[in-house]
Formats: sequence, structure tokens, C-alpha cells
Amino acid sequence: MGVLSAREIVTFEDAPPPPGASPWVAGPEPFTDVQVVAPDPSWPERYQTLAEVITEALGAFALAVEHVGSTSVPGLAAKPVIDIDLTVVDSRDEQAYVPTLERHGFALVIREPWWYEHRCLRRHDPACNLHVFSPECAEAERHRIFRDWLRSHPEDRSLYAVAKTSAADLTRATGGHAMDYNARKEPVVREIYSRAFHALGLAPLTGAARGDPDRNGG
Repeated sequence: MGVLSAREIVTFEDAPPPPGASPWVAGPEPFTDVQVVAPDPSWPERYQTLAEVITEALGAFALAVEHVGSTSVPGLAAKPVIDIDLTVVDSRDEQAYVPTLERHGFALVIREPWWYEHRCLRRHDPACNLHVFSPECAEAERHRIFRDWLRSHPEDRSLYAVAKTSAADLTRATGGHAMDYNARKEPVVREIYSRAFHALGLAPLTGAARGDPDRNGG
């Protein structure tokens, strides 16, 4: 298996789905009630419970299970949903893992062959988004970089918390959904990524991460 290059890691695949394609599987849609809540010390325990279910269910097919997203960062406000990255032998081989996970309360809701062959399954108790990737996936590597950076950089953790809360408030006020929430906080996410990539020697600082005064367009 090859090793990811710096270019692969710092290049975001932002292309829209192919014409006529939808990532949603058989009906589920983005959440409309986006709530960002205060940090909950029980989140790591909820993750551990879910991780044990996943690894026991899939055995050797589960190559890695990692707590990612805001609930993996101590002290960070978040949507009360545990985000987990699951690396499997081949995320395209749904029959090797989806039926087994369904028997443990997960449901396949997203299929994105055009975006890192990403699949996402949801579980409601405890609430979880399970993101499935194949090995050497740039998006999964970015998730780890972002998590580790926020854990060790309180100033960016605070910046992100403000962006998340603002994005959630505006999304609820305008009747939007989770994808609108993600889009509203994305400029701050990319700013933080730029600093993390620079610190790791992967890329130069760009735009707002250098302290440009027009970060928010004026």
C-alpha cells in the first residue's frame, strides 16, 4: 500500500456529485435541527462503546476505528453525535460490512463512489455517524490532523467553537439543514487546516491563516 503524498493530503476534493447522482440512500436526508451543545465528558465513553461494537462485529475486516470530529476534542462544543472513521479492506465491498453493522443498529444512509468511495452509516443509541473509507484515504488523514491540531491548540479550538455555534444558530433561524451548517463553518475549518498543514510542513500558509484582514470578505 502506498503512502499518501503531501499534495493528496492538502488537496480537498470539492467537486459536486455527477449529474443526476445523489449521495442519499433510499430516503434519508440531512438533519434539520442542528444543535451545538456544551462539551460532554461522556462522549469518549460513548465512542468506546461504539468502537467495541464495531470491532467485535467486523473482526479483521475493520483495519482501524478512530474517534474523530468535535466530540473527539476535549472541551469543544459539538453536535451530540459521535463521529467515527472506520477503515475497512475495501469500502466498496458493502456486503462485507453493511449487513453485519445493520444487525448492530447501524443503517447505511450515504454512498459516495465519487468522493473517496465514502459510505456513512448512522446509529441512534448512542447517536453516531460512522464514516467508512478504504486504506490510505486523504480525507481520513485530514480528519486525524484536524482532531490532533484542535486538541493541542486552544486558540483554534475556541475559534472553531464560535464558528460552529454561529453556523448552527443561523441554520436553525433560516430553516436550513446540516449541509448548510457545514457550509457556513467551512471557511474557518479551511483556515485552521491551513495552519495545521503549514506546521506539519505540508503546505504554505494561505489566505486567512496568514492573518489577512478580509478573511470574511469584508
